[in-house]
Amino acid sequence: MIASLEGIVEDKALDKTVINVTGVGYEVYVNNTCLSSLVKGQRAKLYIREQIKEDAHDLYGFLNLAEKELFEKLLSVKNVGPRVAMAVLNIGTVDMVKRAIAGGDTKLLQTAKGVGRRAAEQIVVELRDKIGLSSSAEAEAIVGRSGETENDEAVEALVSLGYSLYDARLAMSNVDHSLPLESRIKQALKEVK
Repeated sequence: MIASLEGIVEDKALDKTVINVTGVGYEVYVNNTCLSSLVKGQRAKLYIREQIKEDAHDLYGFLNLAEKELFEKLLSVKNVGPRVAMAVLNIGTVDMVKRAIAGGDTKLLQTAKGVGRRAAEQIVVELRDKIGLSSSAEAEAIVGRSGETENDEAVEALVSLGYSLYDARLAMSNVDHSLPLESRIKQALKEVK
C-alpha cells in the first residue's frame, strides 16, 4: 500500500497532478489547496490514500496527515465516495470543514460538488462526534431527532419561509409539541427571530 509519494511535479490538471518518482509518473487526485501549492518542476511530498476497486486503482494525495485523516473519516460516511469526500475538502481548510461538521452547518457542506441536503445531514450525523471538536446545540438537535416527528410539517413550513432546515429544526426543538400546527409555527417563528 502506498502511504506517501515524494518526487517532481510533472503535470497539473483541474483535480489531479502527476508526481514523477524516479521515472514513474503517478497520477494523483488532489484537492484545490494542494493543487495550488504544487509547482510544476518542483519537488513535492504527498500523503496518499489508495482506492482500489474492480475497475480502478486511484490515488488521492494530501499535503498533510490532517487532510488525509479527514478524507478517510468522510469516506466512512454512508454513500460518500472519494470524489464527494474530496469535494468536501475543497470547501475550505480542514479546520473550517471540521467546524462545519461539528456545528451542523449543512449549508456550507452543500456547497461541495455532489453534496445534497441528505448527504450533508448524513456527514453531520455520522462524524460530529468523531472529528475532535465539540458540537453545537444545532448539531445536537439534528442527531437527536427521529426520522418522522409531529413537527415535520411545521419544519417544512419554516423552510418554505426561507429558514434553513437546521434553523427550523432547532427552533422546533423549543416548541410545545401539544400545540396545533399553526401555533407551533408561530411559536417557532418567535424562536428564530
